[in-house]
Amino acid sequence: MSSLSTGVIIRSTGSWYQVKAEAGNIIDCKLKGSFKIRGIRNTNPLAVGDVVSFRFIQDKEIGLIEKIYKRKNYIIRKATKLSKASHIIASNIDQAILITSLVKPRTTSGFIDRFLVTAEAYHIPVLLVFNKYDLYEQEEKLMLKQYENVYGSIGYKIITTSVKSGLNLNLFTEALKNKTSMLSGHSGVGKSAMINYIDPTLNLKEGEISQTHAKGKHTTTFAAMFPLSFGGNIIDTPGIKEFGLVGFEKEELGQRFPEMRSRMNKCKFNNCLHVNEPGCAIRSAVENGEIAAFRYKNYLNMLSELE
Repeated sequence: MSSLSTGVIIRSTGSWYQVKAEAGNIIDCKLKGSFKIRGIRNTNPLAVGDVVSFRFIQDKEIGLIEKIYKRKNYIIRKATKLSKASHIIASNIDQAILITSLVKPRTTSGFIDRFLVTAEAYHIPVLLVFNKYDLYEQEEKLMLKQYENVYGSIGYKIITTSVKSGLNLNLFTEALKNKTSMLSGHSGVGKSAMINYIDPTLNLKEGEISQTHAKGKHTTTFAAMFPLSFGGNIIDTPGIKEFGLVGFEKEELGQRFPEMRSRMNKCKFNNCLHVNEPGCAIRSAVENGEIAAFRYKNYLNMLSELE
């Protein structure tokens, strides 16, 4: 019997996993039978980015995954299947990059904030990218300015890009260099086009926008990790329509908004949910314009969902 080898999962297709071994070769692997039933409440017990040990079965030319190593971090969202609690999107990442657009398809602030809140919960830094700037009219440019002010003031890094004009794609390249980055966003926001622009060797499939709904068609069907020619890795993930929160308590949701977290100790009650309690420092800050009204509204929407 062959000895155990270690590698990183670079693609997951449900029942099969592609593992890049330490030697650099890629092995198709399956989970060892007993592994599956240890009460894991996710749709996927293993995710792209996981470090695993596997045993190569010579006569079948496949690997059997026997062990998963402790994750440095991971990011999850509500699974679409109702039976299971959550879906791990990726693990062991240095940063999450949310690629958005204010046109064709438009990314709402509600979607952005759900993503940010989840990343905050798992202590993963986020880079916000507003793509397709060449298509923005006056209205979108004003909205972008507001987003830059609000998200920038609470500590998020922001880059505005356009693949058509090459705008700021050098900054995007710099941000990815020598890091493992997970890319996320709606279908059609231009994830694959951006990656192909900065690293043509990858040649990822690009999707077209469906004319009827101005929404992207899914081109990436499974999460996959790709090495970048200039150093680092990207984990490309399937386009997400919605981002459902998992495992949040009502009392801790406010902690995931940096501008609320820094003011909570000034609330009269330490279990304040910032809805209609007297002496609430958060509501005062919203009224004074210190906290953006749209961020507070998104907080209330998420809170009502958790109830």
